Amino acid sequence: MAVAIKKTSIANVTNTPHWHAKAREIQKFGTVIEDLPHSLDAGVRADMVAKLNQLLADSIALRDMYKKHHWQVSGPTFYQLHLLFDKHFGEQVEIVDTIAERIQMLGGVTIAMGGDVAEMTKIPRPPRGREEVPVQISRLLEAHKLIIKECLALSEAADDAGDQGTNDLAVSDVLRPNEQQSWFLSEHLVEMPLILDK
Repeated sequence: MAVAIKKTSIANVTNTPHWHAKAREIQKFGTVIEDLPHSLDAGVRADMVAKLNQLLADSIALRDMYKKHHWQVSGPTFYQLHLLFDKHFGEQVEIVDTIAERIQMLGGVTIAMGGDVAEMTKIPRPPRGREEVPVQISRLLEAHKLIIKECLALSEAADDAGDQGTNDLAVSDVLRPNEQQSWFLSEHLVEMPLILDK
């Protein structure tokens, strides 16, 4: 089959950027592509996408809270927590990307922009200013607790719907890392004397 190639006159070519481009959306948020070569029907995929987008919004909020606390931590544990918060931030970046890619695989549209995340997240917004370390850690732990509960509910819903890919993501890629990060954080709140009395 021959492919027709449109010839363009050199007079029509320009090196000026066309940066004021405007267009209609090609897919609305909250919809899924109907005809996908996927084993799940569109209704199941739409339900999973809605649940995944909530998990994504909350994971983005947690990720950004880690960076805020990384920048604003202070006190005698500054060095350790500065590094730990940044490590957890990096791990949350991976989690966020994995959730977003699953949404796209299911034919959905991901939540992406900060304002949209702020409207959707269930994680309370921290103040702009600096807080004491125990408060920072408590905020992070509360966010992890919310995400862990969402993972458990998502896993069960995905299993019931026959969506093993989302089930696996919820448990392996989101639940387990959040549990481990929670454990690392909670150990910083244990009252332990630096020197034990004999």
